[in-house]
Amino acid sequence: MRKMISVRTACNVILFINVLSIAMHVLILVKILPAGFVWGGRLQNESQILAFEIISIFVQMVFMFIIALKAGYVLKGRFTKSVQVGIWLLFGIMVLNTAGNLASNSTFETIVMTPVTGMLAVLLFRLGMGMDNNLKAIKPELE
Repeated sequence: MRKMISVRTACNVILFINVLSIAMHVLILVKILPAGFVWGGRLQNESQILAFEIISIFVQMVFMFIIALKAGYVLKGRFTKSVQVGIWLLFGIMVLNTAGNLASNSTFETIVMTPVTGMLAVLLFRLGMGMDNNLKAIKPELE
């Protein structure tokens, strides 16, 4: 898998998916998209929608920051061990999220988001198995 998908490509795809996901959550907050698309279709009132969507956006921004660190877009070469732990935690969350999407009451979540979270899990696994960015800077041909 290391030769099929580079760390940079995996990071860029993850960041792109998260930008689209944040846009979807914003569209739900401004009521352009229905809230039944998310959280298993279980949100019942406006205060729940607001709280859970803000949490979603915050978590995704943290997710994006960890990936940006891994890609070297911010604070290059810093916090490498913490970033690696974060990558594996995100991988576990995406595996659980994929299972949750399969059990969702929302057809959208089951049909659309299950493959997306599955792909994110695979990409995060790739990042977890990848060479450290510091090693890549020394010997770029390693990845």
